[in-house]
Amino acid sequence: MTENYTCSRDRHLFGPGPKRILSLDGGGVRGALSIAFLERVEQVLQEVQGREVRLCEYFDLIGGTSTGAIIAAGLASGFSASEIRAFYQELAPKVFRSSLFHLPGWHANFDGEALHSELDRVFGGCTLGSERLKTGLCMILKRIDTGSCWVVLNNPRSIFWETPSDNSFVGNSYLSLPDIIRASTAAPFYFDPQTIEIVKGMEPGLFLDGGLTPHNNPSLALLLSALLPPYHLEWKTGEKDLFILSIGTGSHRPKLTTREAKRAPAILLAINALAAQMSDNQDLTLTLMSWLGEACLQWPINSELGDLKGLKRPFESLFRYHRCDIKLEQQWLEQHVGVVLQEEDVARLRLMEAPENIPLLFQYGKIVAERQISHALFENAA
Repeated sequence: MTENYTCSRDRHLFGPGPKRILSLDGGGVRGALSIAFLERVEQVLQEVQGREVRLCEYFDLIGGTSTGAIIAAGLASGFSASEIRAFYQELAPKVFRSSLFHLPGWHANFDGEALHSELDRVFGGCTLGSERLKTGLCMILKRIDTGSCWVVLNNPRSIFWETPSDNSFVGNSYLSLPDIIRASTAAPFYFDPQTIEIVKGMEPGLFLDGGLTPHNNPSLALLLSALLPPYHLEWKTGEKDLFILSIGTGSHRPKLTTREAKRAPAILLAINALAAQMSDNQDLTLTLMSWLGEACLQWPINSELGDLKGLKRPFESLFRYHRCDIKLEQQWLEQHVGVVLQEEDVARLRLMEAPENIPLLFQYGKIVAERQISHALFENAA
């Protein structure tokens, strides 16, 4: 018996056939790199299928962390990658502008209200349960008043979807989309935490950037959401049945010399340690995804593991996996982008709060996307 689905979201989440996941990393304005990759994906899909394609039509689940949550919500709402680029170029200078009245170390550097206003302009009135979301959408948040990681998905079969009769919590379907996105982007030092009402009449939940969880690269969280029975999706596994495209925002390994560490204030050491922790989480996710799935493009993980190419697993590959990214390192950029930069120039490109970097990041992203995203990738995809 064929089940009738009342909206495109449910057809994507629960319908039969192979499934496709799009995963988008966090990284502030370096999301411009992701958008360059996404424009290339749209172009290739249109050439392969011979028609205009929106990514919400092709992918059954689109998920993101922080800046990736903004892009994911836009794509799931039906915007094209080029439309999101225009929004992004307009958004960044408005948001990453320091207030004259903030005190460094006491106040966030940037105005979270300005970000929320821009999100309201685009997504205002939209809840997680809105049918404006044309496919599956997942965003990663860190709730600090309970210490928990929130993987928020517009899945109507979730146990938290509807508000229960005892009103013990507000159902996810009623949560404001701008609030969720703003929460996922609330990076400490950059923006103040975001509050979200969880129980009517009670103290709201307090949320920080999803990059403070293990899922700044959310591909593993999305995979688990698609496969683990408690999430009530239970998609079929196998290289022909599940395809995951993971897109980064530029990676590098944070470093600090002994001399620098001795001279640095405690707050700088803490920030550097947090950046290193996020980098380690990225490496762990890449390791697991490369091991569990069949990678189309091999990425070296470290000097001991290499890129896991040709690895013999004690199980069949659970999915087909493609990771697109750029390494923000001198040697890599020279070899793969053809640019020779000084170390201080590369360091500036790594900044997450510099809107002036967007044109250059997008330019480099376009160059690399031409090489990393081919027609064969989608001709053979699930």
